[in-house]
Amino acid sequence: MTVLADLEAQLAFVEDTMSALDSALAAQQQHIMKLEQELELLRARLIDQGTRLDEIMSTETEAPPPHY
Repeated sequence: MTVLADLEAQLAFVEDTMSALDSALAAQQQHIMKLEQELELLRARLIDQGTRLDEIMSTETEAPPPHY
């Protein structure tokens, strides 16, 4: 092979690798975005449950047991 043919082969390999990496990066970004949305949903649910628990605890103040 000539030097030019070697360079063309290397360039084709680099272009193929770049394309594969670009696809992998795009897939990872989509996955990260989905995980961020799920995290926000979980965070909102946790805050909601904490608020509900606070409401329950404040309305159900029990008298201390008789031995106090």
